[in-house]
Amino acid sequence: SRGASRGGRGAGGLRGRGSAPSGPQTSPEERKKREAILDLSKYVNERIRVKFTGGREVTGILKGYDQLLNLVLDEVQEEVQGAGIHHLHIRSLGLTVLRGPTITLLSPVDGLEEIANPFMAQE
Repeated sequence: SRGASRGGRGAGGLRGRGSAPSGPQTSPEERKKREAILDLSKYVNERIRVKFTGGREVTGILKGYDQLLNLVLDEVQEEVQGAGIHHLHIRSLGLTVLRGPTITLLSPVDGLEEIANPFMAQE
């Protein structure tokens, strides 16, 4: 029939509703053993800086996170590059959810000190 050759309804091998998924099963104990890539618990309620693929950069207070590195930050401020090299505009975003796969760098703000770039040509 035409429908069966295209993978339509009635094709054999398809599972119906309620059938168990195939593949390796993990017990609750095994799921607990998996840990997050980073232990961010010491940075909860601390201000952190987050950089993303594409160059965007924000700072905010870490309120929560998950195993995939999705973050919840409060009092988020984004540093937006202006027209010139030295023109930064700060945009306030409030409470924000950040997607883990887009994050390239995480660092605490406290204890960091910005220094001049020694490789940049002197003006």
